[in-house]
Amino acid sequence: MDSTGDDSKRAQQVKEFDDTKAGVKGLIDGGATKIPKFFIHPAESMDGVGAVAVAEVPVIDLSGERRREEVVREIGEACEKWGIFQMVNHGIPNGVMEKMLEAIVEFHEQPREEKMKWYSRDPLKRVKFYCNGNLLTLKAASWRDTLSFEFQNGPLSPQAYPPACREIASEYMKHMRELRHKISELLSEALGLSKDYLARLECMKSETLICNYYPTCPEPELTLGTTKHSDPSALTFLLQDNTGGLQVFHQNQWVHVSPHPGALLANIGDLLQLITNEKMKSVEHRVLARSKGKRVSAACFFYPSAKHRLTPYGPAKEFQSEDNPPIYRPTNINEYLTHYILNGLDGHSALPHFKI
Repeated sequence: MDSTGDDSKRAQQVKEFDDTKAGVKGLIDGGATKIPKFFIHPAESMDGVGAVAVAEVPVIDLSGERRREEVVREIGEACEKWGIFQMVNHGIPNGVMEKMLEAIVEFHEQPREEKMKWYSRDPLKRVKFYCNGNLLTLKAASWRDTLSFEFQNGPLSPQAYPPACREIASEYMKHMRELRHKISELLSEALGLSKDYLARLECMKSETLICNYYPTCPEPELTLGTTKHSDPSALTFLLQDNTGGLQVFHQNQWVHVSPHPGALLANIGDLLQLITNEKMKSVEHRVLARSKGKRVSAACFFYPSAKHRLTPYGPAKEFQSEDNPPIYRPTNINEYLTHYILNGLDGHSALPHFKI
């Protein structure tokens, strides 16, 4: 069969899978012992899957009992050297985080007929369930299902949430917004600026919540839960269960991010790297597929507010000098996301496209 025939056959297989509206969890429920070919990743994408790096992602205590200057210094070092850090004593009750994870499991493990009601690829739909947002264009799909919530246009009505997470998702997002305010101030100070600096830029005013479910995979050595990528947001908060599987690319090696009791992860996104002219670095990361057990996570992405979707963001003047000229051209978040969706989840960063 020629390449055109191969592409046609693959497209048909992807469509048939998508039409089930059951995701990868549906394959497992159906007794699958092999993964479909369009989930198989090239060997180079699987590099370092079995490696165990000794480096540890920084864990930062946000307790009010600590000196603020010390916390600011630790955050600055983590964002410059790692692009990611774990937060403890962040103020979000453990019970809220546990209920959020339980609600994600409840949604994804309910009967297929109930989940199907939420299955959609409509970009305008604010709450939807799907398997891989760009499944139809990906070269290799990732082994996960997702329930997403879009808050760009403000809060959702209670009826907009699936029953499984109606109350807890709304409560969880209130805490996310409070923590965003706190971390925004600390990041601003870590950049050597006033604590309201990032707030005035409005680069992290709207939120998208992505609730991922990674079921057991019969052939984890052939696929990934999430491919290598950096986030297009300004900032991301990640809640993960205690099963592990997240890796970050640090100093040319993959490092396992061990779950820390009661912790949330914060990572710098592409937009903040662009604005700070690379003073803070976005971090490339991925999630491994698992042969046993499931993984559950909730990622909250912070983007420019709705009124700033077309506002051009470039390297701010505070991060430029004669010896440090602007690295990137200005772009707005709509333009960046369009390019990112087409190129940012295939293992290559989208940022170089916007370099001067």
